[in-house]
Amino acid sequence: MATTARPQNPVLRRNVTTDSVVSSSAPSAAVSPNDTPAQSPSATSLSSLGSVEEPEVKNARGVLLDTYGNEFEIPDYTIKQIWDAIPAHCFKRSGAWGLFYVARDVACLAATWYAAKTFVTPEYVPSTAARAALWAGYTFVQGLFGTGLWVLAHECGHQSFSPSKTLNDTVGWFCHSALMVPYFSWKISHGKHHKATGNMERDMVFVPKTREQYSSRIGKMAHELAELTEETPIATALHLFGQQIGGWPMYLLTNVTGHNNHELQKEGKGKGKTNGFTGGVNHFLPSSPLYEKKDEHLILLSDLGLAITGSILFYVGKNFGWSNLLVWYFVPYLWVNHWLVAITYLQHTDPTLPHYDGHTWTFARGAAATIDREFGFIGRTLFHGIIETHVLHHYISTIPFYHADEATEAIKPVMGKHYRSDTRGGVLGFIKALWTQQRICQWVEPSAEAKGEGKGVYFFRNRNGFGVPPQKMAASGAKNMSIGAESDNE
Repeated sequence: MATTARPQNPVLRRNVTTDSVVSSSAPSAAVSPNDTPAQSPSATSLSSLGSVEEPEVKNARGVLLDTYGNEFEIPDYTIKQIWDAIPAHCFKRSGAWGLFYVARDVACLAATWYAAKTFVTPEYVPSTAARAALWAGYTFVQGLFGTGLWVLAHECGHQSFSPSKTLNDTVGWFCHSALMVPYFSWKISHGKHHKATGNMERDMVFVPKTREQYSSRIGKMAHELAELTEETPIATALHLFGQQIGGWPMYLLTNVTGHNNHELQKEGKGKGKTNGFTGGVNHFLPSSPLYEKKDEHLILLSDLGLAITGSILFYVGKNFGWSNLLVWYFVPYLWVNHWLVAITYLQHTDPTLPHYDGHTWTFARGAAATIDREFGFIGRTLFHGIIETHVLHHYISTIPFYHADEATEAIKPVMGKHYRSDTRGGVLGFIKALWTQQRICQWVEPSAEAKGEGKGVYFFRNRNGFGVPPQKMAASGAKNMSIGAESDNE
């Protein structure tokens, strides 16, 4: 793991991934129109609202501390510098290569199903326990291949699959529909996420809870939060299980982790609508404020894809048995959901990552508020590098995955200390991070000594005693608590 961290707090003992000092330079907010899908937000959407700059407070940011206690510097490079650093051939897309990888993943799915159906039978495997174990292994492997196919449809949504928009959307619609994903609905909201990554008011995918929101969830006043006892590991485990199993369906159905400022949708589609099951905000209704009126026919086309897949699954269950359908499709489907939530969560959740309010956010700052991780052969080969090259992906999402490693290396000198990666432990380190981030990254708030524009920069805090204390504890002179060996052993 490349690390440039310089610990600012001697109490902290854990290695971190970035080192920062406060900068007085204002970054560019330039955004290339080629960096988002065709259905990216229009001028009437909430996510297309411009950020507000306040030059008079650029030099009055105070001391910004990430969760580990390291001083944070707001990025000051430009989007043009990022683009110029990348070799021209990295932008070239090949439909033939894209179709090859789709064919490879589909062939793997089909071959695994055929092998299990043919050979995991009493004739070949007399032991019931052994057959159960083999079928469990089947669901896991199919979940890996299914996630890989999901990622390729994700490439289609970003138009990085091929130079042809028609080919991209056709392949993406078929692949995502087969995985029960509303392709165009997801594509549009995901494009808006890329337009507002790290923005606490406009991000369409991942907006962490503020201190007040977190305290309300657990039934305590915000000013009491710092004095609460440590959250129990079993509570963390239950929350993590719910997130990994239900996070993706909940996002599609209720926009659970996206912003909730739908009243600002300028076409008026968001009036009276809020996130939740009955709030009218989801990925299936054309009337949802997640979409502009010009895109409503695409939402219906997405729903049609789901209806076709649902009909096929019903036919299979009725004619071949519902228990077979459960093992053949639905358990692997849950594995795919698990990997999608894990990948997305860990791309945007880390003690070193900032979030910004609407006045402080710019595209360059938000794109840097992501982190690359490592998942070994599975990540780089089966998941097409989506885990290992996500920082680049947020700067230029039209670069195909097979050029992403080279492009990532090219932008590292431009980003400098602002490039973040955590590759410790490989696959096991990735899995472990699911647990540790749940314990450490519970809500966000400004640094206690932030000033001016710095008050619009939020960092993760927690009530488990890890890292920099919440503001009340910091203001009262409470002793910083270690995040070292104790958190590593959890």
